[in-house]
This record gives sequence, C-alpha cells and structure tokens, in this order.
Amino acid sequence: MLKSEIYTVEVEIAPSHQQEILDYIVDKYLEIKKDTFTSINRRVNHLYFKAQEPDKPGKLMVEVEVDNPLKIVLTPESDVTPQFMEVIKEDLLFLVQLFEDNLRHSTLYFAWIEGKDIIPEQAPTARKKLSDRMFSSNMILIYILFFGINITLFLLFGIIFAIAAIIIFQLAVVLLSDRLFLLRNNWRITPENPRVHIIQYQLPIEEFQDFQKKFGKEVVTRMKKEIYNKTLAVGESPTCEIGEDIMESYGFQCNPKSRIDKLVDVYSLVKKATDQFNLPVPKIVISNTMVPNAAATGPSPGRGLILITTGLLVQLEEDEILGVLGHELGHLQGRDPLVLFSIISAEFILRFTLFFPIVLINPIIYIILVFAIIFFIGKFFETRADLVSAMKIGQPQVLAQALRKIGFARLQMERASPTRVPSWISFDTHPPIYFRVDRLENMKTVPQVKHPLWQSIKDVFSGFKRSFGRN
Repeated sequence: MLKSEIYTVEVEIAPSHQQEILDYIVDKYLEIKKDTFTSINRRVNHLYFKAQEPDKPGKLMVEVEVDNPLKIVLTPESDVTPQFMEVIKEDLLFLVQLFEDNLRHSTLYFAWIEGKDIIPEQAPTARKKLSDRMFSSNMILIYILFFGINITLFLLFGIIFAIAAIIIFQLAVVLLSDRLFLLRNNWRITPENPRVHIIQYQLPIEEFQDFQKKFGKEVVTRMKKEIYNKTLAVGESPTCEIGEDIMESYGFQCNPKSRIDKLVDVYSLVKKATDQFNLPVPKIVISNTMVPNAAATGPSPGRGLILITTGLLVQLEEDEILGVLGHELGHLQGRDPLVLFSIISAEFILRFTLFFPIVLINPIIYIILVFAIIFFIGKFFETRADLVSAMKIGQPQVLAQALRKIGFARLQMERASPTRVPSWISFDTHPPIYFRVDRLENMKTVPQVKHPLWQSIKDVFSGFKRSFGRN
C-alpha cells in the first residue's frame, strides 16, 4: 500500500449541518463524474470513494471525515500522478468552502464587544468597500481618484500650483489615514475591551427566509440589545441559551444544534503579532460586516491602524487570523503607504516634466500603462507582506490556508482558467491568489530571507513569466 496523504481544514459548520456536507459532495461532485468516481460508500460521518485517473491505470482511495477539523485522506491504490491527487484535493477543499459559503447565506449573526454600542450586522455597501480599499494598505485608489482633481486644478491654477497642491493634499491624506479610518468604522478594540463575542445560527433556508419575513433589522437589534443587557452589561459572557430564550420570547424557535458560538480575544492576537514584529500595538477597529477582510493603514508603525471585519473572525481560526495580521503588519513595518506615495508622486512630477512629450502623443494610453505599472509594483509589496508574515509569525502553511478560505472562489476560478495571464495584469495590487497560496505552501520551513522585498520582486516576475506557459 502506498503512503496516504492527509489534509485537514477547520470548518464553521454547526452539528445539524455536518452530515449535509457529505451529501453535498456526492450530489455536486461524485454523481456528476460517474466515469471518474466509483465505489461510493456513505457512512454516518464518513464518505469513501475511489477515483480513477483519466486515461491512466492509477486509482485513488479517498476518505472524507466530517469533524472539526474536517479530514481528507488520499491513499493511492496503484500508480497515481501527483497532479491527479492535487486536483482531487483542490476540488474537495473547494466544495467544503462552497458549502460553508452557502450556509452563510442562511445564517443569523450576533456580534458584540464589551462596553460598545449594539450595531446591527450589515452588508457592506459599494461605497464603504471602495472607501476601505482607498484608505488601506497602499491607497493606490486614492491616487487614481485624485487624477480627476488634477485636471480641475490645472485648468484653474496652472501646472506648477496644481502639482504642488495635489502632492501636499495626497501627503496629508497619507499622514492622516489612520485617523480618517478610525472616524468611519464601528468598534474600537482596546486592552479594556479586547474581545469580540459572536453567535451564529445556521438555519435551513426556508427557516431563515421565514425569520426575515417576520423580523426586520430593528427587531434583531432589539434582540441583540436584550442579550447584551442580560450578559455583557452585567459582566457575563453571552451564551446561546440566553440568546435562544430571548429569540423564543419573540416567537422564534431555534434548534440548539444549529448554533456556533465563538469568543475571539482580538487584542491579544494583535499584541502577539506585534510582539513578533517588535512593533507597538496599533489602533484596532472592528467593522461589523460578514465579508472577511483585514486592512492596515497609517504613515508609520507608531501611527498604525488595523481593521478587522467580524466576517474574518467568523471564518478563520486564531492561528489563521494571526497569519493575516502578520501580513498587515508587514505593510506597516515596510511603511508601504509612504513608499507608494513617493513612487506615485515621482511619476506625477515626471508626467508634466520629463515625460510630458510622451503624454502629449496619447495621454489615454500613457495613463493606462502607468496605472498598469503602478498596480504591478503594488504586487511586490503584497508579496513581501506574505513573506514577512511567514518569517515573523512562522506559519506560512497556516497563512496559505487562511487565503484559501478567504479567496476560495477566486482561487478555483484562477486554477480552472485556460490562461493565468489576465489575473496578473488586472488593476489589482494583489497577485493572483493561486500564486500566493502555492508560494506559501512551498515554504516547508520558516523562511530566512535577508532582503524580503527584493526576493518578492523576483518571485513576482518569476510567477508572471510562468503564467505565459500555461495551456
């Protein structure tokens, strides 16, 4: 018998839904590809099946065990190529994440911070998502927005004054970015109020829709307030039992097996990460939205701010959150907003001096090319932030798993695409997620790199070059 490979993944699936994930894999995957999968055997918390490699004699025995963590065991019964085993693993991990994502569409979320006002969960508006991207990490979108302002200033005051005014204004935004971000987000994490309490009720879709019809946002907020008054307001932690009692008082019955409760000491996690970086603890804010995200901003590590969404706290385990925090601290340590401000300001000055004759030939093409180059340069800093997190936090595999969870849909799309070049040249400062995950997973030990930015630049160019060789 050849050696088995075992993969585990932490999941946020309530007991009432754990059996469903196996049915989901059978219905959405195994039954669709009957020529590939045989000997399907479903047992309580286990699913067994065999996978036949196309046009080859190799066979693979697969076991999926539902627990937390969920376990996938791949055992070759004959010669199976590593590529085929990788495909099966990736497909199963994607299905698990897709199942969880579907559950989130019928999940009730209740989140609290001690000593803070009750704020209802909310879907992020397009305006808020754009604003978060503008003021976080590298703030390239801020500079693009200012391009339209440039034209107005040129028309009103002339080139010299406009260049000086716009650079001063952009610099002011960079230097004040932490305070601007603090003004427009929900909750502040402090040593006195360090923890976020989250309760989830993963309901059947019909029950969730019924809840939405009966209870609006105002009623849910009142429920949260009553739970808060009976728990955190008197020094007790909120429990599912109290939550269910209050919900039942409004006429809604909850199945205890559909709930998950979570308590995250956010301040301690950030403190642990900053200790690894030898940095001061930045300001920490929580945005109460279920979209998983984290961002960093500020002109320096001493004036830094980290934003974390409740969605990130729900989807990731503490060691995964720590890896993501390491990525964001990598931005702060490298002073990425100031560095990119300097690069963009230099281009801005050159555009109206040395490069001006080129701009006059075709200003639209020039701007498109410049933005493409700037976004590509941004990938150097995102890649460096991953590497620095792997070096300082010391868990590259865990950060890779966090990226898998956050970007599972994009990862699947990139892996299935016939070409990966477009994901490299898109107007996005982040490299393709498949590149980030593969790079981190290939770090079998904690990397020791003397010049992380230079190494990351080489890695980005190497990954970009390899994308042209994909059929």
